[in-house]
Amino acid sequence: MKKLIILTSILFFGLANTGCDPFLEEEPRGVLQTGNFYNNDNEALLASNGLYRILHKGSLYRTRGLDNYYVSGCDLVGPSRNVNGNIHNYLIDEGVADGNATWGALYEIVRNASDLIARAGGNENLSENVRNQVLGEAYFLRALAYFHLTNLWGNVPYFRELLPLQELSTIERFSKDEIKADMKADLELAFDLLPASYGDAELGRATKWAAKTLQAKFYLFDQEWQLALDACNEIIDNSPHRLLDDFAEVFNQTDPTNQYKDEHIFVVDFTTEGVIGDAGTSRTDDYTPRGSRDEPAVASLRSQFLADLDARGEEMTGFAWAVPLPQFANQSNWDPDDLRYDATIVTEYIGYQLQFPYFRKNWNVTKTSPRFDHHENYIVFRLADIYLMAAEAENELNGPNNAYTYVNTVRERAFEPDKPWSGLSEEQFRLNIRDERKFELAAEGHRKMDLIRWGILLDVVRSVQHRPFNNPAANIQPKHVLLPIPQQELLLNPNLLNTDPTNNGYR
Repeated sequence: MKKLIILTSILFFGLANTGCDPFLEEEPRGVLQTGNFYNNDNEALLASNGLYRILHKGSLYRTRGLDNYYVSGCDLVGPSRNVNGNIHNYLIDEGVADGNATWGALYEIVRNASDLIARAGGNENLSENVRNQVLGEAYFLRALAYFHLTNLWGNVPYFRELLPLQELSTIERFSKDEIKADMKADLELAFDLLPASYGDAELGRATKWAAKTLQAKFYLFDQEWQLALDACNEIIDNSPHRLLDDFAEVFNQTDPTNQYKDEHIFVVDFTTEGVIGDAGTSRTDDYTPRGSRDEPAVASLRSQFLADLDARGEEMTGFAWAVPLPQFANQSNWDPDDLRYDATIVTEYIGYQLQFPYFRKNWNVTKTSPRFDHHENYIVFRLADIYLMAAEAENELNGPNNAYTYVNTVRERAFEPDKPWSGLSEEQFRLNIRDERKFELAAEGHRKMDLIRWGILLDVVRSVQHRPFNNPAANIQPKHVLLPIPQQELLLNPNLLNTDPTNNGYR
């Protein structure tokens, strides 16, 4: 059931454009002041809801946003036509697809979460349960923002309390290692503060298991294998989450009343239930075909195809932008017994051959999911990822013997007949887990960072087949494992170049 429905944007912090002159000139009428807030539980929860609402921004989870930099430009997803070329083709530069809006939204979370932590901590106006919850949520969401910031830009400006405008406009970049160390500690606090689960009226909020998952991600990315394994085992052994028996059901978002699955650890909740603003998502449109223009492949059949869809209560009104790259869409490159192929890739639908392959797991063709305003949750973390992370960490620590249990648990539902791993060397297991993550987690926002942390992004991009109108292989360079600090930020604060005049190699 769709929950965590937030009816209004939270404006009381008013710092989305910190450092720009127009903000300094605005009159703050109608803006709630934080000094007059947090007088009761409802106000604290409203502030926390405002943090979640930032996740709905188009530059984060609502549209391509983070997918631009986590999904595009590797070996799984590409555009079906010549769009988004600057990002997919690695033509990024200062002022060109440099993620400025994403940077701003992430720092909006950092600022607002830091203010919430300062004002809710020790606040006797709040009940202990609500105080603990909103503090835990703020620690988690701030850590999630810094997770993305350090992944995408490396060393970035860092603060843990709301700074004066003058100080924010002169801050320098900090070491990502220092930032991540603090976030790991903060996530331990969040784990202790957050509840293990919520009632039906509050689904979509971060639990302690979401905090532990993000902490495990930080550990894994830093190759702190034992800590990553311990965090994963904590989730596997003690959380209420379980792997679903049916892989396809993990992504079934057609029924708005049944979108939270036991396997989902953290999702960004989107709804269309009469909520004004950016409550719905348009990300689904990237993965849904343009039926009236492109499908099926035989143009003369399109009228009948649309009629047949209509009879099923379906329509294809998406952008059809994000489609599988040819090699990944080719079933001969999958194990013939891998059930995930049909749940992930679709090349033919209701008897019609489609012009492009599509990601079935990310589309929704029901009429209850309208263009630009879909109700699908964005699945940020799910349990299968935890099992594969545990398998990778265990293999790096001790070799494959005890790592098989983790990966084979995931593969058990993926194959008919079952095809468990055995008899691999440590290096073979290391290489195989890379492919297993590709097939299990395709187009879910993990692949590009996996390739970067394994040090193989350039090799993979240069070797995979792309469509004729794209050529990222010719453009990708070592600097592209990070984005440049956005040009607009440099104009506002030249101090961001003090510790790195090259701006991550883009100068």
